[in-house]
Formats: sequence, structure tokens, C-alpha cells
Amino acid sequence: MGVVTDIRSRSRSAKLAAGVSCEQAGRSGKRNVSLFWRIFSLNAAGLVVATALLLGPVTVSTPVLAGEALVLLAGLAALLAGNAVVLRIGLTPLHRLGRSMSTADLLVPGTRPEVSGPAEAAQLIETYNTMLDRLQAERAAGAGRALQAQERERHRIARELHDEVGQTLTAVLLQLKRVADRVPGELREEVTLAQEATRAGLDEIRRIARRLRPGVLEELGLASALRSLAAEFTHHGLTVQHHIPGDLLPPLAPEAELVLYRVAQEGLTNTARHAGADRARLTLRPLPPPEGGGVELLVRDNGTGLGAATEGAGIRGMRERALLIGAEIHFEPAPGGGTDVRLRVPAPPGDRSADRTGGSP
Repeated sequence: MGVVTDIRSRSRSAKLAAGVSCEQAGRSGKRNVSLFWRIFSLNAAGLVVATALLLGPVTVSTPVLAGEALVLLAGLAALLAGNAVVLRIGLTPLHRLGRSMSTADLLVPGTRPEVSGPAEAAQLIETYNTMLDRLQAERAAGAGRALQAQERERHRIARELHDEVGQTLTAVLLQLKRVADRVPGELREEVTLAQEATRAGLDEIRRIARRLRPGVLEELGLASALRSLAAEFTHHGLTVQHHIPGDLLPPLAPEAELVLYRVAQEGLTNTARHAGADRARLTLRPLPPPEGGGVELLVRDNGTGLGAATEGAGIRGMRERALLIGAEIHFEPAPGGGTDVRLRVPAPPGDRSADRTGGSP
């Protein structure tokens, strides 16, 4: 079934938001004059002055004298300069809006353009900001549904790999063991090689299933899951250190814990595959109350860095996951070379660190 959108409700919401903004502007004492009236007032003032001069004692000779021409040119220059100033002031907010629109990215929440300038420009900027907020909220909701479906599919595939393929390979391994006890000596080495290949395939299936469905996250918690992830990525050529004080972490929602785990997993995967690094560090720390509470995840490597490479599906996936829980994610150069993936997850509403550390009644 498709999603039905009530356009009339959106129109009513837009009108209500416009009415509220106008009421707030009136209360604040700011009155925006439209660009039409600004230009019209300036031109009218120039024409009124010119008419008054013509009806007054000022005359223009034929041919025009040098002094008279100088006065006319000065008046024309003043009128043109006034028009230029009014247009510049009136169009500057539109230029600022155009720059903001050209750099807007729904996956990278940023500052909104300031609502200022003439009434038409202010209304246009405010409408754009409202539209951007609505699109960002709809994108986050859509990404949330897609990621939930993805996680369900991951669980299903992991369960089938573990229950079906894993059990089949285990049965094959047991049959090969019985065969190895009965085969002649000249065939024993080949059967042993088949056993080793089957055992390696079974281990790979289990490893893939663990990565698809982090059971340790559900059973032992976020801290243990991240430590296990660091140990999993520590192999020949890459050493992953971790600093995860599990007893100091604030309580987090299950969705936030899953996002933290997936971002750490994707960050270490990119390090192992593309960074060319030999050292990585995984850090999870609680944020102090002045920084808003919550936790910060840092994945740092000493590889080649991002450089001018375009963002791939992995990085955009991390941005979508961060947007899903209202977190901030940044990709920055690491000190001394490499890349920092920094994810800041806010504290759940009503569970701020300042409230927990404050005095009890």
C-alpha cells in the first residue's frame, strides 16, 4: 500500500506557521518593508524632487550650461546610487539563500539561513527553512524504516547461515572425520585437506553470521560488543586498541546502542580495507554535562586519510544511522595523519547526566 499524503493538512500547517511567524515578527517590533515599496519610495522621492525643482526657480537653458548639466548629472548619479543600494540590500538575502540551497545536504544537518531582508525575501527564506526541516524529518523517518528492515533482514540471513549452512557444514565435517578413519594411507592427506577447508568455511560462516547479527550486543551489552569488535578486527597487519569504560557509560536506548555498534563496525571495516593503516583505536567515552551529556564514539586510524575521495555508500550509511537517532557524526583528519570518525550521541530525554549527578531531595 502506498502512503497517502493529505495536501490540505500541509496547506493548513503552512498557513498556521506563516501566521505564527508574522505574529512573532510583530511582537518583536521588526517590520519588514517589501522590496517593491523600497524601490518605489526611492524613485518617487527622486521624481518629486525633480518636479519641485522644475516648478521652482531652477531653470534649464538652451543649450544647457555646464553648471546646469553638472547639477542634473549629480541628481541622476544620486538616484542611480540609491537604486543600487536598495537593490543590493534587498537581494543580499536571496544570494545568501542561493548559496545555502547549493550546499544543502539532508544527511549533513547544518545552520539555516537567517530570516532577514525585505518581506518577500524573509518569507521565502522562512518557507525554505520550514521545507528543509520537513524534508530532513521525512528523510530520517524513511531512513529509520529502511534501517529497521535492513536489520531484520540481517537477522534472518544470520539465522539461516547459522542454522542451515552451519549445521550442514558441521555434518559434512563429521562425515569427513569418519571417512578419514577408514581411508587408505595414500588418501588420508587429501581427506585431511578437505577437513581443513570445511572447517575454515564453517569458521567463516560463523564470523559472517556474528557480523550480521551482533548477538554479543544483545547478551552482554554495548561495551562488551565493542571490545569483541576490536578483537575481531585485530589481525595480521592491523592492531586495534580500545578504551571503553563500560561502568561509566550512561544508559542508552537500544536504537542508539545499535547505531554506535554499526558505526564502529563500518569505521573499522573502512580502516581494514581502504585506509592502509597498521594501527587503529576505538574509544567510547561519556560526554560531560556542559557538552550535552550522552556518549562519544571515536574510531581513529593512522592510514592515508580521506583526501579528496568522494563519500561512498559506507559513509553515507553512517550518516543516515546518525540522523536516525539525532546524533552528530564528523569525518576529520586525525592528528599525525589518518582519519577520525567521531559520533556524538545525545543523552535520552529526561535522562541527562546533570540530573543524575545533582543533589537528591
